[in-house]
Amino acid sequence: MLKNIPPLLGPDLLHILAAMGHGDDLVIADANFPGASNANRLVRLDGVSATDVLDAVLTLMPLDDFVEDCATTMQVVGDANQRVPIVGEFSDIVARHEPKLHLTDLERFAFYDRASAAFAVVQTGETRLYGNIILKKGVVRPAEG
Repeated sequence: MLKNIPPLLGPDLLHILAAMGHGDDLVIADANFPGASNANRLVRLDGVSATDVLDAVLTLMPLDDFVEDCATTMQVVGDANQRVPIVGEFSDIVARHEPKLHLTDLERFAFYDRASAAFAVVQTGETRLYGNIILKKGVVRPAEG
C-alpha cells in the first residue's frame, strides 16, 4: 500500500502513468470497447467504473493544456449532438481536476483510430454505453518560488 494514491491504481497502471510522456494518450474504456485489439498496452480493471478510474487517474496525471483535445469522448452513433449522462459525469470530473479544460468528442471510428495509437488502454467494467474517454498527458510544472 502507498499513501495518497487511490487504491484502484495498481502497479501496472501506476507504471504506465509514470512512463507516459507529455502528449501521450491514455484511453479509459468501457467494458464493450475492443481493448485487446486496439491497445499497445492493456490494463484491465473489471468491476470498476470508468468514472472512478478517470477520477483516480486525474489525481496523478495532468492533462495537456497546450491542446484543445486533451480529454476526448466518443460521439453517439447517428446523433453526434446527443450527450449521454456518463459524458456529463466525465465533464464534471475533468472540471474538478482541471477547471480550465473541457471535453471534446470524436466520431466513433475516428475515436478508435486515435485509441489504437494511444500509449495504453485501461479497460474498465463500465457497462454504460459510450463510457470511453481519451486523455492526453500534460506536464508537471516546477513549483514556483
